[in-house]
Amino acid sequence: MIFRLAMFGAGLLSWTLLEYAVHGWMGHIYNTFVTPIHAVHHRDPRAVFAIGTWLPSVLVAVILLIAFGFGPFIFYLGLLAGFAAYEVIHYRIHFSARLTPVETRLRAHHLVHHLRRPKMCLGVTTSFWDRVFGTEPAGPELAALYASVRSVPRLEGPSNLGILIAALGSARRTS
Repeated sequence: MIFRLAMFGAGLLSWTLLEYAVHGWMGHIYNTFVTPIHAVHHRDPRAVFAIGTWLPSVLVAVILLIAFGFGPFIFYLGLLAGFAAYEVIHYRIHFSARLTPVETRLRAHHLVHHLRRPKMCLGVTTSFWDRVFGTEPAGPELAALYASVRSVPRLEGPSNLGILIAALGSARRTS
C-alpha cells in the first residue's frame, strides 16, 4: 500500500515538470507540434481544456496496466490526477469569480504569461519550475507584472468544453 501511494505521489509531483515541459518548452520555447495546438488557447483563452488528449491518455493507462502491471499504472494515474488538477486550476484561473489565495497568485502568474511575457511564467499549477529554469522575472519586476494584471476581468461565457457539451446535447436532441 505504501509503495502504491508513493508511486501515485511520484506521478502527481512529476506532472508539474511534465506540464512545464509540454506547455513551456514544447508550446513556447521550441517550435514543436504542440505550438500550434497551444496557440489556439492564446488566441481564445476560453479554449482552456485539452479535450483531445484525454482519450489517448486513458488508452495509455490501459496499455500500461496490461503490459506492465500496477507499478507503472499507479505512477501514471498520479500523472493523470495532476493533469486533471491542471485542467480544473486552469479553468478556475480564467473563469472563476472567487479564487483561493493560492489560485489568485497562480492567476496573476498565468495572466502575466498570457498578456505581458509569453515566454515567461510558463507554469500553470506551480511556479516552482519557472524559478528553477529562470523563466520567472525577479522580485520587483514580478510584483509589478502581477499588479499590472490584477484588474483583468475573468472570462465569461462557456469554455471549449462547455461549447462541446452543448453541441453534443443539441445534436442528441435533434436526432
